[in-house]
Amino acid sequence: QVHLVESGGGLVPAGGSLNLSCAASGSIAGITTMGWYRQVPGKQQKLVAYITIAGGTMYGDSMKGRSTISRDAAKNTVYLYMNNLKPEDTGVYSCHVWGTSLSGLDYWGPGTQVTVSS
Repeated sequence: QVHLVESGGGLVPAGGSLNLSCAASGSIAGITTMGWYRQVPGKQQKLVAYITIAGGTMYGDSMKGRSTISRDAAKNTVYLYMNNLKPEDTGVYSCHVWGTSLSGLDYWGPGTQVTVSS
């Protein structure tokens, strides 16, 4: 079992920035990738960014160029720094960690609300 604790969400004015964090604990040895997804009511959940244990990164189109994902391996924590936020970035941001398909490791955090005011 993997336990994920997210923090850093909140209300921010347009143009502002936020730094989300997600700390993993428990049976984390099999984690290969940590990432963030955004859910907006009525819309499909979308990838914001993910980072692998090797340091490789992938960014979704919505926040490419306005976000940076990083990872502290010693703390088993992934960070998502977002800047120049726009009202359309509003949503629930959820941490997602997974391992190889063989491991079946796949966990989601409860999500943290990000609201960008215009």
